[in-house]
Amino acid sequence: MPDPSQPPQPLHPLALELRVHGVHGAPPDELLGDPRTVRITGDSTAAVFRRAADVDAEAHPERYAGRPVVEAYCWSRLTSGNGARALWLLLLPFMVVNLAHWARPAAPATGPAPRAVRAYGVLVRVLALSLTLLLIAAACEVALDLLAWQCAGSGACTASGAGSWLGFMEPGRWWGQPGRRLVLGALVPAALTGLLWYLSNRTWSAYESQPPPAGAAVPAVRPAGAPALGRPGFWYGRRIVARLRAAHTAAGLLIVAAAVAVPTARHDRLAGGPVLEALGRAVEVLLAAGAVAVAWVVCRRGRTEERADHRLDRAAVTLLPGCALALLAAVLLYAGWSRPGWTSAGRLPGDFAFGALMLGQGCCVLLLAAVAVRLYRLAPDPATALYGLGGPAIAMLGCALGGVMSGGVAQRIADWLGGSAGAAGAAGAAAVAGAGGSAAPGSPVPAPPVLLSWQAAVLPPLLLVLALLAACFAVRGVLARRRLAAGVAAEYPGEPPDADRSRRIAGARAAAALTDSAPWFVAAVSGVTLLLGAGALAGAWISGQVPGEAVRGGHPLLETAARAAQDAGSWLIGVAIAAFIAWGRRAYQDPAARRTIGVLWDVGTFWPRAAHPFAPPCYAERAVPDLTWRMSGWTGRTGGRLVISGHSQGSVLAAAAVWQLPPHVRRRVALLTYGSPLRRLYGRWFPAYFGPGPLAALHADVDCWRNLWRATDPIGGPVLPGHPAAQPPEAAPAAPDGAPGPAPAPAPVTDPAADPVDRGPLADPLAYGRSARYPLPAPILGHFDYQADPAFAAERDALLARLAGPARSARRARSTAGAPPAAAAPALPAPRVSKEPAAPEGPGDPPGTGG
Repeated sequence: MPDPSQPPQPLHPLALELRVHGVHGAPPDELLGDPRTVRITGDSTAAVFRRAADVDAEAHPERYAGRPVVEAYCWSRLTSGNGARALWLLLLPFMVVNLAHWARPAAPATGPAPRAVRAYGVLVRVLALSLTLLLIAAACEVALDLLAWQCAGSGACTASGAGSWLGFMEPGRWWGQPGRRLVLGALVPAALTGLLWYLSNRTWSAYESQPPPAGAAVPAVRPAGAPALGRPGFWYGRRIVARLRAAHTAAGLLIVAAAVAVPTARHDRLAGGPVLEALGRAVEVLLAAGAVAVAWVVCRRGRTEERADHRLDRAAVTLLPGCALALLAAVLLYAGWSRPGWTSAGRLPGDFAFGALMLGQGCCVLLLAAVAVRLYRLAPDPATALYGLGGPAIAMLGCALGGVMSGGVAQRIADWLGGSAGAAGAAGAAAVAGAGGSAAPGSPVPAPPVLLSWQAAVLPPLLLVLALLAACFAVRGVLARRRLAAGVAAEYPGEPPDADRSRRIAGARAAAALTDSAPWFVAAVSGVTLLLGAGALAGAWISGQVPGEAVRGGHPLLETAARAAQDAGSWLIGVAIAAFIAWGRRAYQDPAARRTIGVLWDVGTFWPRAAHPFAPPCYAERAVPDLTWRMSGWTGRTGGRLVISGHSQGSVLAAAAVWQLPPHVRRRVALLTYGSPLRRLYGRWFPAYFGPGPLAALHADVDCWRNLWRATDPIGGPVLPGHPAAQPPEAAPAAPDGAPGPAPAPAPVTDPAADPVDRGPLADPLAYGRSARYPLPAPILGHFDYQADPAFAAERDALLARLAGPARSARRARSTAGAPPAAAAPALPAPRVSKEPAAPEGPGDPPGTGG
């Protein structure tokens, strides 16, 4: 007897295909194959579109017998919407180190694993904090050391000429005292800290602060080892981002305050009098207390994923940055006090600051590697990238990128200021600039810390290693192409062999296979970077001179190599900074260029900001709830069947959204992925979330799942390669004219364990040569245009048929037999916004929830 509390079901329930595009995006008319499209729901940033003829499909289901209604979810503007996205280029190192948090190895939920997972998360958050400190320290180096301390204190920079814009800070004027010059210079890094806070807060309001739908995730009681992406609070990072943003903002303000207070207090201890000396010591104590508070907030707690946590840590979010700002204001007042006899000489202690940060980052990366190795040994998986060391390798790259960007800017500005001083008549400026931008003590030319020159000098050797690696991979690709070309023609029976065509197809396959070697490329780059960085730090601290001067008097070959590396590194940094600025400017002005840069964000900002709050925002925290709402609402309202089909990065979003569906909605949903990096990229680099265990669990929850892939696709691949369902490579059935014909729809199966998930490799190109059916050469599609393959429509229709077939009903009946009544509850109404009060925090949260 029908339940009167449920809405009446139509006699002809609809079938819906919800398409999700991948990187680069696609306009709705291209996704739907019709220039007349209508936005069904959503806004200008992300929305669901239909063909204009299908807008009222729910009112006329009889029109769609035997075919689905097609919708398209377009989300590309989440990463490439307006010109402000160009500012995200400044946040690139933060994004990379945030990826390291999610690249930890998979680990069992019991035993020593939770403690190791928490240690892994703490180390990554400490590394993320060090990158913020590095960026603000570089801004302090430019504004306080180079400009306010060295350049403004030099008569060459403040004299009439190229440096006359600093004339108001000439010694002898009111702003000429060193403390007051430092106060003016501190405004620049303080403003940069405020800009980072603003960007993070603005994106936080648009992404992480959006509440998820209530009841749209798995039940609270889950079996051990359930996938992490199905947790109710996984895509709701509001609390962690707010807390980390407060800590990083406070840390940036404290760094600025320390850069002003340390030289001031040092002067007062020598000639400032007892009052100023006492004030200086009090300021140093307060700075140390602020550093301890920041470290405690960063290390105390990670993400909470077991529930949608709506609370905020008000004390940390409000008091910590507020107190740091008040302390900075007090320090500026203290430094601005009149000290007539104070003069600036030499450099501020930048060498020690940059060296300490660099040493701390190296130690953290090594500790992170040790923890990752332990986690990997607890649950080894040979398919994991670098045997569990993928996270430390990514973290090392983020630290190197941050060092090059921050140190490169400081060195370029030092060279520019040195040139200005030379134009004003500073003797010896050209000679010092030619030595890499560093000057001897007492020189009027501004000189950056020696460590920055050593960092620049290691760039040429690093690029040489990259060139050698690229050459090795190129040789491997050529050899693989020759080996594969011999068997290409046999895959197209009835076609005359064509050596050139076979080489092209084999070349596409060989190039696509190079993706599987990317982990070792990253490992080599990270390892060489770590060794060269350690050598640069040791050389700077031992010699105290730039590389060219440190080896003076040594072997002629060594001296020549050191000077060449120093000069080439300085030149390379200048070119890189100029290209970076030009790239950002073009991205701000040109939407097409912004979409190209958006590809980087599509891959790098899928994950929530669990480690660095200033990283670009996680678009999945908007896209996944969007898809979850749409699937839950539409199936609950219509009682129809739905297949969500995702291409490339869209397949990752689709899988994440299906994980968040309640069980009663999953029974009406099928998953179709194509060109999917779920296993090939995400499974290898993020095994704790997309490894074999989580993907097998997803297949068990959504047994109506098919994945299409090609051997010419450099991104997509099989998602369950070891599963018995994976089909062996075979050619498509030949048509009468010799071209591969349409792939037949597979028959429904009754055993989920033998249900084929992967179908491939699909024939690419569809035709080997010219024929009556394909009179023009068929293109090699690679990663794109999966919908042009006949297998796409065949598999989609087969999935929809299985959702309504008797075999699936019987299978579901067997799976729910003996389960509690709630497990087989009828479909619920559309989800509502989750605003229930949070459960009290306690030991109920597993330590390994989010690290």
